[in-house]
Amino acid sequence: PAPFGAGETLYLGGNTTMTLSAALGLGQTALELGLINSLTVLALFLSYSMLNVCDLSTDGCFTLGACVGAVVAIAGHPWLSLPAAMCAGVISGFVTALLQTRMGVESLLAGIIVNTGLYSVNIAVMGGASILNMNKTATIFTIFRGFLDRFCPALVPQSRLIVIILFVLLVCLFLIVFLKTRLGLAIRATGSNVIMVENSSIDPADIIIITLMISGGLCALSGGLLAQYQKSVSIDIGSGILTIALASLLIGRGFVRKNSLTAQACGAVLGALIFRIVYMLALRLNMKAYMLKLVSAIIVIAAISIPYLKARWPLIKRKIAHRHQGGAQ
Repeated sequence: PAPFGAGETLYLGGNTTMTLSAALGLGQTALELGLINSLTVLALFLSYSMLNVCDLSTDGCFTLGACVGAVVAIAGHPWLSLPAAMCAGVISGFVTALLQTRMGVESLLAGIIVNTGLYSVNIAVMGGASILNMNKTATIFTIFRGFLDRFCPALVPQSRLIVIILFVLLVCLFLIVFLKTRLGLAIRATGSNVIMVENSSIDPADIIIITLMISGGLCALSGGLLAQYQKSVSIDIGSGILTIALASLLIGRGFVRKNSLTAQACGAVLGALIFRIVYMLALRLNMKAYMLKLVSAIIVIAAISIPYLKARWPLIKRKIAHRHQGGAQ
């Protein structure tokens, strides 16, 4: 049979059809959004996988990065918007860590408190509005597109994807190199055995503060990139991002089982891509928008439970066999 042409119609099940070009466009969009979300997954990889601390302020921190980045970009500084977003995320991470380590607040409660407070902070950053429009604002994506349009027009359709890939590669490289330094080894040791770290004359509180600051910066960078990507920001832009990031991280673990830092970082990115593709398919199959949160929750449950049940399956089989033998007697 002849290969699909740009106008060829694809059947997706039910009453859903689309052309090949539209499918490829959706696939690229899913890839771009998945890579942007992977920065938040990498932030969670640092704080949750390495340090064993789950930061529940992730939703608010992501939104903070988007709001700060949007405001700075609207002011005419698209390149400064991302460092500004990261600085805001670093401050958010510092406050969360300070509550945990110096003020006696439990880890989960500290994240909830900061996440709650950030709602008001984010509204204030946006000048009291709940939505910011960036349609007439120059972004790093439009700047890079103009550069490619001048020097390499063939790559213009992939301009946004190239920018996002560069950011993801830089963050992955940073984490891989950083976690092999003395400070990075101290972070990994704190997550594995706090008592051993304390006996080595290292203050675990300082390690937690540094880690959550870096994690917050990466999470805010993800939010800042998304704001420029979609050229708008709403106060709920980060709603559910923690669930998405956690699901992506666990999915990545399931597909990449090697223990090397490079493999784990690549697994985090892969998990974000797989999650976004599943999300896109759910949308294309005419699933109601309000059901997508339930889909996210189910994916998290499956990602956690399937490996657990798979490991326990031999024991479950032995118990079932033992009961059958007892019943036969």
